[in-house]
Amino acid sequence: MFFIFGFGPKQEELGPGLTRTCVNCNNTAAWRRIRESKRFTLFFIPIARWGKREFEACPICGYAVSG
Repeated sequence: MFFIFGFGPKQEELGPGLTRTCVNCNNTAAWRRIRESKRFTLFFIPIARWGKREFEACPICGYAVSG
């Protein structure tokens, strides 16, 4: 009998965020809003989710701030 399971982070894009100037790359752009959580799946069905956090990330360099 085989069990197919997975474990790891999952990111969901929530849409555009605020227009900010990045302190890392010094570019001004509309940042991306992202929700990230750790998940455990069994047969590709999510069983448990924990460690949920939301943040905004620079679309150019990927620098992120919680928000």
